[in-house]
Amino acid sequence: MAPRRPSDSAADLFGGPPPGSADEPDLPPAANRPLADRLRPATLDQVVGQDHLLGPDGSITRMLERGSLASMVLWGPPGVGKTTIARLLAERAGLTFVPLSAVFSGVADLKRSFDEARIRRRNGQGTLLFVDEIHRFNRAQQDGFLPVVEDGTVVLVGATTENPSFELNGALLSRSQVMVLRRLDDPALELLLARAEEEAGHALPLDETARATLRAMADGDGRYLLNLTEQLLALPDGSAMLDPAALGKLLAKRATLYDKDREEHYNLISALHKSMRGSDPDAALYWFARMLTGGEDPRYIARRLTRFAAEDVGMADPRALPLAVAAWATYERLGSPEGELALAQLVVHLATAPKSNAVYAGFKAAMAAAKATGSLMPPKHILNAPTKLMKQIGYGAGYAYDHDEDEAFSGANYFPDEMQRQAFYQPTDRGAEAAVRERMERWAAIREKKARR
Repeated sequence: MAPRRPSDSAADLFGGPPPGSADEPDLPPAANRPLADRLRPATLDQVVGQDHLLGPDGSITRMLERGSLASMVLWGPPGVGKTTIARLLAERAGLTFVPLSAVFSGVADLKRSFDEARIRRRNGQGTLLFVDEIHRFNRAQQDGFLPVVEDGTVVLVGATTENPSFELNGALLSRSQVMVLRRLDDPALELLLARAEEEAGHALPLDETARATLRAMADGDGRYLLNLTEQLLALPDGSAMLDPAALGKLLAKRATLYDKDREEHYNLISALHKSMRGSDPDAALYWFARMLTGGEDPRYIARRLTRFAAEDVGMADPRALPLAVAAWATYERLGSPEGELALAQLVVHLATAPKSNAVYAGFKAAMAAAKATGSLMPPKHILNAPTKLMKQIGYGAGYAYDHDEDEAFSGANYFPDEMQRQAFYQPTDRGAEAAVRERMERWAAIREKKARR
């Protein structure tokens, strides 16, 4: 990977004087700059891991070939090249690169950037306005971009690690294209390691297993990988080869990316829920463990598991719901980490249990019917008649006491007289629900037979 040119200096990044000007500060020697900075790509084709955007058939490549660079939002995890891509896009399109950070900028900074962009436009020069952490601007500030994006004063490139669907205004999204950047996979990370070794002039002191461990420690973050690599390259010449255990002692492991009130939280609970619904206990245990290692409150997981027992297992395994409550109570009594085993047992039970959402579907249908039918009275034969007047107007008349009937089933109508009978609960033929279905079919036959008399 080629080293950065002077135009990629930190001064340029934060709006300093242009390279070559009399006021340009002295840049530190290349050797004193971080490895990730020295290996920053000089062209778009040097960016690794984003071929779906920058490859021959990539979305951004096609946009550049058409000569119509549109405003966009670069959405992806840390360390995958969002800032670098924005800078190189400006260079490739012949636009002035103007960076802002939503963390440090306010309305005055935005207004100044817009005014300067208008001046450039009158002088025949376009502007690419790069806004890092764009999701940190509030809704009103985001609305401020609309006029300058709409009239072409700037090409806006926002960068975010958060889901734009939740964090950005719909109006701004409608004027931008969302480009999803992927976490760097193993081949992309290995390419970065090879470039680092080439730049250093020697190989990393790692055996193959430790090298794979180093890539795993980066967790898809290229910048973090190069920061770890820089520590290894700083080891004295002739250092012994490191195995995974020695590497782990030398380097701190990256904390798992997990924010309990952001999208990753919902992604992982969705993965856990759907793995159990798909009857895959191994995947379910993995996502359960991922949430715990990310710092999720086990009580939240217990609550979601209890919901799953009622919603997705239901009557196919009536034991699931009391087991869920018991596992939750066990965790409350034991706490972490001992109580987490009870939740793990519940995860496996739910994943391997027969599944039925028939109660869930029936309940939804019954709720819809209840809202649609208003205040219909129950049929009089199932109403109690504690007073003489109530008996006189027919309350309780003709009530059949089911325990006195064959099979303890009278087959009477329990719906309002003005309402046709409806079948809300449709049991499956899975698990314990199969026996329930058999009984209900037998009762339906009795009911029909009595109705014909």
